[in-house]
Amino acid sequence: MINFLSYLINGISLGSVYAIIALGYTMVYGIAKMLNFAHGDIIMVGGFTAFTVVSTMGGSPIVGILAAVAVCTVLGVAVERVAYRPLRDASPLAVLITAIGVSYLLQNVALLIFGSNARQFTSVVNLPPLKLAGGELSISSVTIVTILACIVIMAGLMLFINKTKIGQAMLAVSEDRGAATLMGINVNRTIAVTFAIGSALAAIAGVLLCSAYPSLTPYTGSMPGIKAFVAAVFGGIGSIPGALIGGVLLGVIENLTKAYISSQLSDAIVFSVLIIVLLVRPTGILGKKVSEKV
Repeated sequence: MINFLSYLINGISLGSVYAIIALGYTMVYGIAKMLNFAHGDIIMVGGFTAFTVVSTMGGSPIVGILAAVAVCTVLGVAVERVAYRPLRDASPLAVLITAIGVSYLLQNVALLIFGSNARQFTSVVNLPPLKLAGGELSISSVTIVTILACIVIMAGLMLFINKTKIGQAMLAVSEDRGAATLMGINVNRTIAVTFAIGSALAAIAGVLLCSAYPSLTPYTGSMPGIKAFVAAVFGGIGSIPGALIGGVLLGVIENLTKAYISSQLSDAIVFSVLIIVLLVRPTGILGKKVSEKV
């Protein structure tokens, strides 16, 4: 029972990272109606930024996190402006190919700067673990901070979207971009803010991921990015609560599969569960059917 609880809590922690990353996918898709497959590599950029500030420059973990958020925010806005905005009215295939191109560009720039060797990431959370059940169950400080960060980010994002002017503009653009433009909303600025928020969250997720799994390479963000996209689809892409539910469920399924079935088959089982869910409910758990206007 203790082992099961430990696997479950670690799965929730991993799922919380997926959920934070999935927020970037689901916000961009919900508002701009496009899939930013370079999002996973922004996680890697955030990890390398924090690594450089903390390990190379001797900065504090807080400074490393803030630097990662700042760099990824600027990078997200720049990618949207240079790569995606000119394709705003292009076919989805053109946007998808561009996103893959941006992904490979970021990976290769990181390879040129940092090389292919794995770097040992220093955890930004250095607190004693929490002991439960008479000391038999030990929960690491990174696990606790990751789960709490996911809850706080989710609550803050919901308040931001529902209670602020720019949040209301995001909702309007997601409903009807043309009508939002007619109402005086700056669509370009709204989408740029969406990319900025999603990229900032990717930086936080990257730092938390590298703190839990302290190996950093230019490909660090690739698989977590794909799994976070799966989590977004799983929960219902375009739904912020769906990103949370999908991420946590995905993390729990993955961790329990590694513990009780096979670590080699865990990814296959995760994607198989996604296929089953989409066969039963194509829009995801909290997704809504969108009727086509004729």
